[in-house]
Amino acid sequence: MRALVTGCAGFIGSHLTESLLEDGLEVVGVDCFNDNYERPEKLRNLEHARDWDTFDFVPLDLSRGRLHDLVADSDVVFHLAAEPGARPSWGARFEAYLRNNVLATQHLLEATRAEPGKRFVYASSSSVYGQAERLPTTEGTTPRPFSPYGTTKLAAEHLCSLYHGNYGVETVSLRYFSVFGPRQRPDMAFAIFCRAAVEGKAITVFGDGAQTRDFTHVEDILRATRAAALAPRAAGRVYNVGGGSRTSLAEAIRLIGELSGSALSVNHLPAQAGDVLATGADVSRARAELGYEPRMDVASGLAAQLDWTRGSAALAA
Repeated sequence: MRALVTGCAGFIGSHLTESLLEDGLEVVGVDCFNDNYERPEKLRNLEHARDWDTFDFVPLDLSRGRLHDLVADSDVVFHLAAEPGARPSWGARFEAYLRNNVLATQHLLEATRAEPGKRFVYASSSSVYGQAERLPTTEGTTPRPFSPYGTTKLAAEHLCSLYHGNYGVETVSLRYFSVFGPRQRPDMAFAIFCRAAVEGKAITVFGDGAQTRDFTHVEDILRATRAAALAPRAAGRVYNVGGGSRTSLAEAIRLIGELSGSALSVNHLPAQAGDVLATGADVSRARAELGYEPRMDVASGLAAQLDWTRGSAALAA
C-alpha cells in the first residue's frame, strides 16, 4: 500500500509519515516548506523518515504543482498541508491562507477526482467552530469561525463535501482539537512554554489563562487519522478528534512548572483577535464509526513533550 502525505515535514505530518513507514507502507511525502517556521526545523522532522527506502520526498507547492501523477500512484491521500495559526491569519498574510488552505485543497481534490475509489483524509481544525454554541461540541453544531484561518479550514471542508457529493470522492474531514506533543510547531503555546521551562525564561500569556482547550496528543491524532483511511462508514463524513477533557491554560502552565521542577514566570497581555474562550470535542461519532478513543492525558503528554524539548536543547547546545 502506498500513501501520499502532504505536509510531511510538519508537526503532525512527520509523525504520520513515520507511523505509516513503520507499519510497512510506502509513503510519498510532499511539502513546500512555507515560512511559518524555519526550514532547518522542518528538515529535522524528516530525519527518521529519510532512513527508510520506502519513503520518497517531493518538494512541491500544492497550489501550483502538477498533482495527478502523485495521486494516481497512491492508494490513499492524507492531506495535512496547511498554512497554520489563527493569530497570523489577519491582514496581508490572508492571501497565503487562501492559497495554501483553500486553493491547494481544491487542486488536490481535482487530482483525486480523476482516481475513483481513493480515500482522501483531510486535516481540518476545531477553529471552524469559533466561539462554540455549546460544550462539548458536536459535529452538528453550526460552524462559526472566529478567525480568517478558521474560515479557510471550513472552506476546504466544504470543498471536500462538494467533491464527495458531486463526484463520489471518498473524503473524510477530521476536526483536530489543539494538538500537542514532540515536534510541535515552535510558535505554539506548549512548545513555547516547554522551551521556557528548560531555559528558565518567562512566558507571555494572552488573556488571563482561564481559557480552556481540549488538548489532544499527537499519538491520539495519528490513531484517528489512520482509522479514517479505512473505516467503511467514514466516506463523506466529518469527525471531531479531541483529547477527551478540557484543561485551562493556567493549569497546563502549572503542570509544566511542576514537571520541570520550577514554576514558570508569566506575563499577561490582552487576548488577541481570533482567540476563543473554550474548545471541547464531543467524540461520540469518532468513537462509534472510527473506533477512536483518546488515550494520552494532558499531564503524561506534557511530560513527554518536556522530555523531548530537553533532548532537542541538548542536541542544539
